[in-house]
Amino acid sequence: MAYDEELAERVRRILASRDGVREQIALGGLQFMIGGNLCCRVRDDLMVRLSIADWERGVSAPHVRSMERQGTPMKGWLFVAPEGLRTQRDLKRWVERAADFTESLPEKKKKPRKR
Repeated sequence: MAYDEELAERVRRILASRDGVREQIALGGLQFMIGGNLCCRVRDDLMVRLSIADWERGVSAPHVRSMERQGTPMKGWLFVAPEGLRTQRDLKRWVERAADFTESLPEKKKKPRKR
């Protein structure tokens, strides 16, 4: 599965000071999990999970699009194109918002693997 390794390393550095961050390859990219909840995912772009308030502010930002399911926006989920992540400041703003929200969620218990 291909993902932007440079972008993943930049996200990794931002999340390095946070507790409970785990990485996993899934859904065609590298996912960053906090407390068992998806925080963000790197492919060629960055997908972030945000509070509804941050989602509403971010959805109209340049280089951003909402995740959609059957044509309906999924509130709380945004894609940020590489053009919106060029500076470390821009990337940090998105990743920290996503991490702050994800840390506010109840921790998910790891499901046992089926054999």
